[in-house]
Amino acid sequence: MADKKPLKNDKKEKPAKAAKKAKEEKKTDSKPLIEVRDLKEYFYLSNGLFRSKPLKAVDGVSFSIKKGETLGLVGESGCGKTTVGRTLLHLYKPTGGEILFEGKPIKTREDIKNYRRKATMVFQDPYSSLNPRMTVSDIIGEPLDVHKLYSSKGDRMERILELMGYVGLNSEHAARYAHEFSGGQRQRIGIARALAVNPDFIVCDEPVSALDVSIQAQVVNMFDELQEKLGLTYLFIAHDLLVVRHISDRIAVMYLGRMVELAPAAEIYDKPLHPYSKSLLSAVPVPDPKIARNNKRIVLSGDIPSPVNAPSGCPFRTRCKYATDKCAESMPEFKEVSTGHFVACHRLAEIN
Repeated sequence: MADKKPLKNDKKEKPAKAAKKAKEEKKTDSKPLIEVRDLKEYFYLSNGLFRSKPLKAVDGVSFSIKKGETLGLVGESGCGKTTVGRTLLHLYKPTGGEILFEGKPIKTREDIKNYRRKATMVFQDPYSSLNPRMTVSDIIGEPLDVHKLYSSKGDRMERILELMGYVGLNSEHAARYAHEFSGGQRQRIGIARALAVNPDFIVCDEPVSALDVSIQAQVVNMFDELQEKLGLTYLFIAHDLLVVRHISDRIAVMYLGRMVELAPAAEIYDKPLHPYSKSLLSAVPVPDPKIARNNKRIVLSGDIPSPVNAPSGCPFRTRCKYATDKCAESMPEFKEVSTGHFVACHRLAEIN
C-alpha cells in the first residue's frame, strides 16, 4: 500500500494576514456606531459692548465610524480636531448638527448620561489630566464610583486591578501617586481610567504627542491590542501622520474647522486628492533615502487664517495655488468621488 502524502496545512499559511482580512470584512459589514451630521461648534468672542463674533472652531463636519474601526483625524494645530472630539462626547454643547450613537440621537440629559457610559476619552497631556492628589486606584476607580459599577469594595478593587493589568501596570502601582510615574506610565493610567466603564467608543486626543518617541510605539501598539481584545472603536486625533497611518482604518483631513478629505488609510497615503492633503503627506519622512530624494516637498505659502475671520468660500483658497474666483464665491461640496473617498474641492478633476 502506497504511503499517503501529507495533507497541506492551510491554517499555517499567513495566519496574521487571514486574521487581518477577517477583521476588515467584519468592519465592512458592521453598521456605524457613531454618526456625525453637519456638526458645528462656535465660540462667541466679545467684540465691543453687547456685541460678539463667532469663532467657528468646527463648521459643518460629517462622518461616521463603524464598530471596531479606527478613524484617524489629522490637520494643522488650530484646525478643530480636538474640538470635534470634545464636542462628540458633549464636553462642549454642539452649536448645531446631530450626533448619533447606535442610530439614536444624543439630545437629552438622560441620553448624554447613558452615552457617557459607552463613550470616553483619553486626553493629550498625561501630566495635567491626572489628579496629583489621588492614588492610581482612586483615579482609575473614579468612573466606577460615578456610575456605581460595583457591588462591594472588594469588587471595585478587583476591577481596578483588572484594568491595570490591561495596560501593563501591576498591583504594586495602585497605592502610588501620578507624579511618581513616567509620562508613558501616566498615559497608561489615563487609558485604564477610560476603560473603566467598559466603553464601546473612545476618543483618543493626541494620546502619544507628549511622550518620547521610544514610548509612543508601545502605547500605539497597546491601543491596537486593546481594540482587538475588547472590540473598541476609536476616533484617533493626531498630528503625527506616521502614527495615524499605523493605527487607522480610514483617515479624515481637517482644515480650518472643515473636513477636506476622507478615505481609507492606504488610499489617502498612496493617492491624496485634495491640495492640502498632498502638502501634509509630502512632509511625511520616508525611511528609504532613494525614495526620499525623489519626493518633492509641497510647501504652503502663508499661515493658517484665523477661524474668527475665515476666508469666504473654500477655507483653503488663500494658501492654494489652484484657487480661482469660484473658490472665493462658494464652499465646495464634500462629495464621494470614488467608493469611500470623499473630497471637498472645486477643481478636483483639473488638478488630479
